[in-house]
Amino acid sequence: MPDRPAALATPRLFRHPDGITAVDTEYVHPGHAAAHIVQHGGRAAFVDVGTNDSVPYLLAALDVLGVAREAVDYLLLTHVHLDHAGGAGRLMQMLPNATAVLHPRGAPHMIDPAKLTAGSRAVYGEERFGKLYGDIVPIPAGRVRVTRDADTLSLAGRELEILHTPGHALHHQVFVDRAHACIFTGDTFGISYRELDSPRGAFIIPTTTPTQFDPEQLIASVDRLLAYSPQAMYLMHFSRVTDVPRLGESLKGQIRELTRIAEQSADAPDRPAAIRAGMGGLWRELAARHGCPLPPERLLALLEGDLELNTQGLIAWLDRRRHA
Repeated sequence: MPDRPAALATPRLFRHPDGITAVDTEYVHPGHAAAHIVQHGGRAAFVDVGTNDSVPYLLAALDVLGVAREAVDYLLLTHVHLDHAGGAGRLMQMLPNATAVLHPRGAPHMIDPAKLTAGSRAVYGEERFGKLYGDIVPIPAGRVRVTRDADTLSLAGRELEILHTPGHALHHQVFVDRAHACIFTGDTFGISYRELDSPRGAFIIPTTTPTQFDPEQLIASVDRLLAYSPQAMYLMHFSRVTDVPRLGESLKGQIRELTRIAEQSADAPDRPAAIRAGMGGLWRELAARHGCPLPPERLLALLEGDLELNTQGLIAWLDRRRHA
């Protein structure tokens, strides 16, 4: 798919404290996915980047923020699912000094995306994959930094700690900014769309997307993040949330309940429909209790993609357990 020239892209920007700006990646619909730009000491880093179609918006965001392309030091990729990293190779072509920072399980799939794209095509289907992601550009191995758990890196003196956080995916990592009491969480700390905010704050749900969802690992990873006592989490879907202890407890409770629903539905005649119905019912109940402003039918329409992917993830988890 051809790039839209950066000059023609109008990025939706959300300014946050501490030199952090969210950029809507325009994936699926506005308000669904956010890349983050961290600025410090005249240098910058992206945390997750969206798809190939996101690249013009990210470049335009740099222009709005007054950041030269040569001043971007890192693409900090939480994991290599294509809504987070599909545009990384194409973006790297435009950022001459940037290094892609990747989990050791994810790095090979960005250097040679063949297996990654084959797996994604199996999930989405050929036609939908093409519309969403297009051709994935490899990242040269010499421009990749492979991480270890508890590594640190410096953005012009701003230290970020890297934690490996399995549960959503085995190749998932997060970036902890201790000095500013925040964590860039990718998908480990769930999904929180701004349309579901109420006077009580953010509403959050876990993401159990295929194929590597593991509930025990995910709960342990959530607990590991909570132990840092962050004031804010920056999610890909969708950006900054606070009131972190409440959200963390909600996530852990939902993960346990979703696995219970999956186990209860394991032998149902239509297993996907049973899991989906149970999940939808849980989210309707929790959203009503939270005071979410959307009526139930609009709530489920907004969460349609998450219902589908979470159902696939729970089924993959059930099947792994059955054949273990």
